[in-house]
Amino acid sequence: MPDQSIPQARTVEAPPGEAVSENGSPGEGISRRRLLGTAGATGLVLGAAGGAVGYASAPAGATPLTSLGEDMAMFHGKHQPGITEGLQARGHLVAFDLAAGAGRKEAAALLRRWSTTAQRLMAGEAAAQDDTEVARDAGPSSLTITFGFGNSFFSRTGLEKQRPVSLDPLPDFSSDHLDKARSNGDLWVQIGANDALVAFHALRTIQKDAGSAAKVRWQMNGFNRTPGATAHKMTARNLMGQLDGTRNPKPTESDFDKRIFVPASGSSDPAWMANGSYAVVRRIRMLLDDWEKLSTGAQENVVGRRKSTGAALSGGGETTAMDLEKTDAKGALVVPINAHARIARPDQNGGAAMLRRPFSYHDGIAADGTPDAGLLFVCWQADPLRGFVTVQRKLDRGDALSTYIRHEASGLFAVPGGAAEGEYVGQRLLEG
Repeated sequence: MPDQSIPQARTVEAPPGEAVSENGSPGEGISRRRLLGTAGATGLVLGAAGGAVGYASAPAGATPLTSLGEDMAMFHGKHQPGITEGLQARGHLVAFDLAAGAGRKEAAALLRRWSTTAQRLMAGEAAAQDDTEVARDAGPSSLTITFGFGNSFFSRTGLEKQRPVSLDPLPDFSSDHLDKARSNGDLWVQIGANDALVAFHALRTIQKDAGSAAKVRWQMNGFNRTPGATAHKMTARNLMGQLDGTRNPKPTESDFDKRIFVPASGSSDPAWMANGSYAVVRRIRMLLDDWEKLSTGAQENVVGRRKSTGAALSGGGETTAMDLEKTDAKGALVVPINAHARIARPDQNGGAAMLRRPFSYHDGIAADGTPDAGLLFVCWQADPLRGFVTVQRKLDRGDALSTYIRHEASGLFAVPGGAAEGEYVGQRLLEG
């Protein structure tokens, strides 16, 4: 769980990186559809130029919950949706395996169906066939649907020569306790929305669309704080109570695209991966009973940041640069040498960085009576060997947080670039 945060997101009419805050709350970029719809229906008050729309009595910067359904992400574009958008309140991760006898032809037909469904549902429309009407009363609610290919997909479809080297299996780590049945898969779908019924409707429709071509291998459900639930925009908290994601790369940074997306040219990746990215997915269980026995100070030493504000133990605010050399009156490092935030820093890993976009999860109580809860870790990078693998190897050698977490499932997926108008996701691979 590297010390990085979610970048700003986009609404339907805003340029990349200018619309939604780190926790998914609207900031300067508000869609015209949402503005007109909410203001006309409820008499909301528009703040200063470029400010958020909100009830007159709402705290500054808060999002009126009644407006959440109007937000809409775009299906067509340079990159697939669900990568640079802000955190969503509800998420589903699901992997599929192609059915016995299904190959390239069946996979192409499936991705064509899925792309049509994603485009319709993300626009707030019903499914093309046999819609369940679960989301009938809701708007798009920032729904995003993202598709990826696992290592095994290429042998199943006879496309071995098109499999990227970057999709080689992840190495083993000492913290791994992986359940193979809940890891990897031929195909991967990420669904996120700011309404639980909208997200479930998308999940159910995607599952039905698979038909006889593919069957579910595993599925995981997650959540984040609902945009507008806090009085002001802030970095999300995880189930350990820590602000989680302060140092995430941001689209405004000059090297953001280079770190996160495969370039259109000059890359060793196959041409069909241009403008795509690689997603590492990990189900990380938090050992909350053990964690909650620690004092707040002990927890802060494990992480390297203040629990209340997210500020580094070396001082300042949440975004103040961490002073790795600062010592206390006894000469001890203020930020412990094995603190998670110290070890995960890009400047401690040769500049390695990834875009984290996780969901928390809670799957009830385990057989031993402990909560089965933690993080559905999803991170994006142009090269997983330089991104996730580099950082995780470093964490594996002495991260203080490793005592309180357990990696229980894993997957690596090649996520192609976005589909142009008239295309379906993966068409350049399957028909190229």
